[in-house]
Formats: sequence, C-alpha cells, structure tokens
Amino acid sequence: MDLPAQRNPVGAHVPVAGRGLVGTGLAYARRVGAESVQVFVANPRGWATPAGDPAQDEAFRAACAEQGVPAYVHAPYLINFGSGSEATRERSAESLRHSLLRAHRIGALGVVVHTGSALCGPPEAALAHVRAGVLPLLDELDALGDAAPRLLLEPTAGQGSSLCARMADLGPYLEALDRHPAVGVCLDTCHAFAAGHDLAEPGGVAAMMAELEGAAGPGRLRLIHANDSEDAAGARKDRHANIGAGRIGAAAFGELLAHPATAGVPLVIETPDGRHDPDRVEGARHARDIARLKELRAAAAAVPA
Repeated sequence: MDLPAQRNPVGAHVPVAGRGLVGTGLAYARRVGAESVQVFVANPRGWATPAGDPAQDEAFRAACAEQGVPAYVHAPYLINFGSGSEATRERSAESLRHSLLRAHRIGALGVVVHTGSALCGPPEAALAHVRAGVLPLLDELDALGDAAPRLLLEPTAGQGSSLCARMADLGPYLEALDRHPAVGVCLDTCHAFAAGHDLAEPGGVAAMMAELEGAAGPGRLRLIHANDSEDAAGARKDRHANIGAGRIGAAAFGELLAHPATAGVPLVIETPDGRHDPDRVEGARHARDIARLKELRAAAAAVPA
C-alpha cells in the first residue's frame, strides 16, 4: 500500500475504549486536529486476540478512506521473537498475526511492532528465532495481496538486551527477514535519542537518517513516532515528553520534517495527552503538539530546496 501524497500527515495514537474505533478514536482525532491515527486492536499489555466488530471495522475503514486519514495499528508490547521461551514465541506469532489481520480489515497501512530483546542467548540466536517466527507471517501477508498492511519494525530505546536500538541494528534484523518488501521501519524519535542518536546536536538528525538509510535502504521508513524525550541522549530510558518540552527540542523535529527521506511519511505523536493538566482536558497537549508539528512542517516547506 502506498503512503499518502501529502508531505507529512501529522496525527496521534488515539484511544478507542468506550465507543470504539469510530465513536472514540476518530472523534478524538478530529478534536485534536489529527491527520493520521494509530490504534491498538488488542490489550497492549496482554495476549488476548479479540475478534472485533466487523461493522465497526468497516465503518473505520470507510471513514479513514473518505477523510484521507492514514491509519496504523500498534501491536502489543509483550511480543518478543527473541525470547528463550517457546511458549512466548508462539504467543508472539499469534498476537502479531491478529494485529496484522485486524489491520487488514480496518484498512491500516501498517502494523508497528517492537523489535524485541535477545533473551535466548547471543543476538544471532535471537535473530534466528525472529526469522523462524516472522517469515511465515510475511508469507501470509503476501497472500492478502496489494491491500496488505506492512510490518513496521520499531527500534527500542536500548534497554537490556535490545535486538535493535541504533539505526545500524536494522541491517542484521532485516537480513534475518530476507529484506522482505513488506517490512518497513517505524522511527521513534525518543527511542533513537535514548539509544544514543543525539538529535539535538548540529547535524544529529542528518547523521541518524544517513545511518537508517544505510542499514535499511531507501524507502523503508514508513512511519515516525514523533516524541520528545525527558532524558538525555544515550540514557536508554523511554520517557516521552511533549514536542519542544524535552531534551530533543522542537528544532530537531523541523529538521526531520525537512529531510528528503521523510517525504510522504506520516507522523504520530505518543506524547503525554493532557489528562494531568490542571484543567484536566483530555487531549489538550496532543492538540498543542500536533499544532506545533504542523507549524514546523509549514516552516520546512517554506525553505527553498
């Protein structure tokens, strides 16, 4: 599936509890000014694989298509094909398959999955498990045809025995998956910063993007999680901050939006949403973050190439 024609649709991970994908999710997206959305289709901290409501899935698909809103699914956090437990790897496959199939039904462009940790020995052993567990799912994606979602690998912040944190780590991971054309990359700016890519220093964004493209190849970047960071570069702590309120700073997001390799790539924020603001307005910070990124997008577009 192709990315939207707009330079960088800016949106948010939206809640769906209560009235579901349309009644809660898209209503929230409209309230905060989101042009793209990301959702969970299962409990992110569990193994359940709910069937969903076919009528609501179709309504969400139709609404996103009508409104030109690119949608994405984030797979549950427990998934780890690098686990030393066969039961965990089997559950990971079942959970990821569920997210991919639900994504297909709701018209999502991709499914974001964390790249996991080597908990079964050296990274080579873990990547062998990744290969054994994920390649059959990619074959299933192929069978869905051109409308199939992409599998988007999200490098982590570098905690523990992370298989993929620095952009260079994407090379071996993709090789384990035969560089399958249905596999893309989701760049989380907070994760990259925490893993040691100092996006705040001069040239930091360009250096990270060069490393990403060198490891993954051109065209693999399909989604950006735009999150500032509460902690310093290299801290290996995944603590998100609102845009411009953290250690990365707004200027780096402007550089990212102006980089040629991000052309057409949607941004989704996963920043604090405002529930803890004094006025307790849910989504207040999301609305401000989205507006700020749109301002940076406009400024980037105004700079001569």
